[in-house]
Amino acid sequence: MRSVVPDYLTEALGDVESDTSGEPAGYIPELAVADPERLGAVFATVDGQVYGAGDIDTEFTIQSISKPFTYAMALADRGFDPVLAKVGVEPSGEAFNQISLEGDTGRPYNPMINAGAITAHSLAGSAQPTPAERVERVVHGLSAFAGRRLTIDEAVCASELEHAHRNLAIAHMLRSHNILTEDPRTVVDGYTRQCSVLVTTRDLAVMAATLANRGINPVSGERVIPEPVVRQVLSVMFTCGMYDAAGDWATQVGIPAKSGVAGGLIGALPGQIGIATFSPRLDPHGNSVRGVSLFERFSSDMGLHVMEVPAAARAVVRSNHVVGRGPDAIRVLQLQGGINFAAAERIVREAVDTAPAEAEVALDLTMVYSIDDVGRRMLLEVVRRLTLDGHEVYLVDPEAIMPDPEPGNGGRITVVGDIEQVVHSRIR
Repeated sequence: MRSVVPDYLTEALGDVESDTSGEPAGYIPELAVADPERLGAVFATVDGQVYGAGDIDTEFTIQSISKPFTYAMALADRGFDPVLAKVGVEPSGEAFNQISLEGDTGRPYNPMINAGAITAHSLAGSAQPTPAERVERVVHGLSAFAGRRLTIDEAVCASELEHAHRNLAIAHMLRSHNILTEDPRTVVDGYTRQCSVLVTTRDLAVMAATLANRGINPVSGERVIPEPVVRQVLSVMFTCGMYDAAGDWATQVGIPAKSGVAGGLIGALPGQIGIATFSPRLDPHGNSVRGVSLFERFSSDMGLHVMEVPAAARAVVRSNHVVGRGPDAIRVLQLQGGINFAAAERIVREAVDTAPAEAEVALDLTMVYSIDDVGRRMLLEVVRRLTLDGHEVYLVDPEAIMPDPEPGNGGRITVVGDIEQVVHSRIR
């Protein structure tokens, strides 16, 4: 059977293809001559499946889509405090190339506008890299997100540098506030090379999926950045990634996203999917016209808005039943789905309301696919308290979903592969 996903993408592309509004970026000569009819869309899942339709292997420059990824590198390389001291996280409500700095500190409002992105570029790499080392760090990092070695389009880079007057003005302003501590021209040169890295729509979807997958590239399996960095980057993308259209985007589409003036657009929905589109015609905000339309459709059709959270916590307890009878009876809480705080609270409530009379209690994780750290700690506290109440507690965990199952401080738990192991061990 043919997958429905590529067919859906092909249909979606067909529906927006007739929209010829907008124009390619005209202020950069090399981008102005881009073929405006190019159109592609790719879905990349967090387990590494990639679906696409249209011009998904056509190369174009990454431009501002590089911003969240370089911000991630800066956070990973320098730490949160040094980066936050120089780049804020507040939406500016202004266009991407505004000279937008905090009045008292000179700090850029966020890393998604050019002022913040230039600063973030200066913070990538080790404490004192040479300009060449810093550019290599950025290209290497972008390549790790994409899962293949990326290169720089030297023609686009040269074209952009010839028209980099506004970015140079921004950089000089940053230098005057000691946000930049080196030659502004050197930093702008490196930032322009960063924006001139060549990617495909397929690359961008995998890069977005790496953010959606907690920093692990779902195709290569490589951890690219730590989980705390991912949360920071996605948060800033959600509030600032679409510039002065960020509010409309957050309410109507609801996917952390970033656009680029070459026509690319990415979205990363945590735990689910990375999405990328490519269409060079831009709206007045600098966002791809057809790309925005596609994302609006994807969000609506598939319920991808980040605020559309399924009520999984209510169904986390699949069953609460007893196996055996009399003194040999075992109370079994069969759990399912993903266990986060809300789901774990539901399990706690079930254990309290049930007040098991049976001497033995089993928590069955056979149908659980994930447990976050909060869920893990809450479940182990349930185990500890059941132990202190005199129960023998078993964890049915055939796929070792629960990391480090040690309740501590008086708690005791026996991990088994299935409930039959408990039954048979008592018969013997």
